[in-house]
Amino acid sequence: MEWTTELRYKRYEDWTEEEKKQIKENMANSPWHTHYHVEPKTGLLNDPNGFSYFNGKWILFYQNFPFGAAHGLKSWVQLESDDLVHFKETGLKVLPDTPLDSHGAYSGSAMQFDDELFLFYTGNVRDENWIRHPYQIGALLDQDGNLKKIDQILIDQPEDATDHFRDPQIFKFKDQYYAIVGGQDLEKKGFVRLYKAVNNDYTNWVEVGDLDFNNDRTAYMMECPNLVFVGEQPVLLYCPQGLDKAVLDYDNIYPNMYKIGASFDPEQARLVDVSELHNLDYGFEAYATQGFNTPDGRALTVSWLGLPDVAYPSDRFDHQGAFSLVKELTIQDGKLYQYPVEAVKELRSTSSEFTNKETTNNCYELELAFEANSKSEIILLADKEGKGLSITFDIANGQVIVDRSQAGEQYAQEFGTTRTCPIENQATTATIFIDNSIFEIFINKGEKVFSGRVFPHADQTGILIKSGTPTGTYYELDYGRKAH
Repeated sequence: MEWTTELRYKRYEDWTEEEKKQIKENMANSPWHTHYHVEPKTGLLNDPNGFSYFNGKWILFYQNFPFGAAHGLKSWVQLESDDLVHFKETGLKVLPDTPLDSHGAYSGSAMQFDDELFLFYTGNVRDENWIRHPYQIGALLDQDGNLKKIDQILIDQPEDATDHFRDPQIFKFKDQYYAIVGGQDLEKKGFVRLYKAVNNDYTNWVEVGDLDFNNDRTAYMMECPNLVFVGEQPVLLYCPQGLDKAVLDYDNIYPNMYKIGASFDPEQARLVDVSELHNLDYGFEAYATQGFNTPDGRALTVSWLGLPDVAYPSDRFDHQGAFSLVKELTIQDGKLYQYPVEAVKELRSTSSEFTNKETTNNCYELELAFEANSKSEIILLADKEGKGLSITFDIANGQVIVDRSQAGEQYAQEFGTTRTCPIENQATTATIFIDNSIFEIFINKGEKVFSGRVFPHADQTGILIKSGTPTGTYYELDYGRKAH
C-alpha cells in the first residue's frame, strides 16, 4: 500500500469494517509481537502521552494511527495499570474529531485537578491550503471514564514561532502549575518555552519566556520536552532534532537527550548550574521519552521504542512501535540512573544459572556480572551458527558494544548497526530484558542504558557465551497477562 496524504488523513469513520478486519488479520500473522511491552492493538504506536496517576490507577496513553504502520491521522489510546508493568487498554480514545484537532491529537501530558484528569495536548489542524496550525488544547476525563474536550485554545502559536510548536508538558513546582512547549523559532532554531497557569487555572496560561538551559541553538526543533524533578534537581528530557554532532555525537536519526540542573528558577525561566548534554539512551531506539513526578515524588519515565522517519520490518504486518519498560529516575554522584520499576520482578517465573542455551522463548531477563579488566561477548537471539544480537562487555577498555547486524531482518542500516557506550574499568553488572523483538540493557543498575528493536528469524532463539566468563541468572518471564 502506498501511504498517500489522502490515505493518511482519511477520516476514521470512512474506513470500512472489511478494511479494519484485514488489518487485524495481517497483524495476527506477525512473528514479532511483544509479550510484556505495550504495543498497538492495530497500526502505529508512537509517543507516550498523558502519563499520570488518577483515580487509583496509573494512566498512560499511546499516540496511535490505527490503520497501518504509517504516520497519519493520530489519536490517543488510553491504558491503565495497577503496577506500572501490566497495562490494559480501557477503550477510551482521544479522537481527532473537533475543529481544534481535526488533523490529529498530537502529543501532550496530564495532571489531576480535583476529581478530574486534565489532558493537555497539541491539536494539529490543516487549512484548505494544507498549512498547519498547532493549538495547545485540553480535555477533561472524569472518574467514570467520560471525556469532555475544552472548547478553546489554551496556548496559541506564538508570533515568533513556526508551525512546529507542540508537545505541552504540565508540571507542578512549589504549588504552582507550569507548562513547557517545544518549538522552532523563525530562524529555524529549536527552543523550549515556559508558561505559567494564572491562579493555577489550567485554562489560563501566560508566557514566562524561553527556558534557559544553555541551549546551543544547533537543533532545528525541540520535540517532547519534559521537566521532571529528582529530589530538588530538575532534569530536562528532550529530543533536539538536527542537533550538531559536534555538540554531542549520536548515531540515530534523531536523539533523545537530557540535562540536569542544580535547581529551577521559574521567575527567570532558568535551569541553574545546568550540566553538559547527555545521551539518555545509547541504543538504537528510544525517543519521545515522557516523564512525570508521581504523587509520592518519584520521577518515572517511559519511551517510544521507535523513531520518526524510519521503516521497520513489522510494517508489512501493519504494526510498528512499542513502549519501553517504565523506569524510575535517580541521581547518584551527579549521574542520572534509569532503572525499571520494582514490580517488573513479578514477571519472573523460573530461574537458572546463566549458561549457553540452544532454545529459549525469547522472553526473559538476565542478571549478569563481569569482573574488572575482563572482556566478554554474549550472543542473544542466537541461531545454531552463533548469529544474533552481539553484546560485548569490554571492561578492560571501558566500553560496551551492541551489534545487531546478525540479528534477524536488517533495517535502518544507514544509521549503523552497532552502538557503544563508555563505562569504568571496574566490576560491572548488566540487567537485560529480551521480549521477542525488543531488548533493553541496563548497565550498573541503570547508569547507562541501551534500548532497541530486533526482528529475529524463526531459528534465532538461543543464548551463546562466545567469550569470557560472565556469571549470573537467567529468569524466564511469565507473560500470561498480556501488556494490552
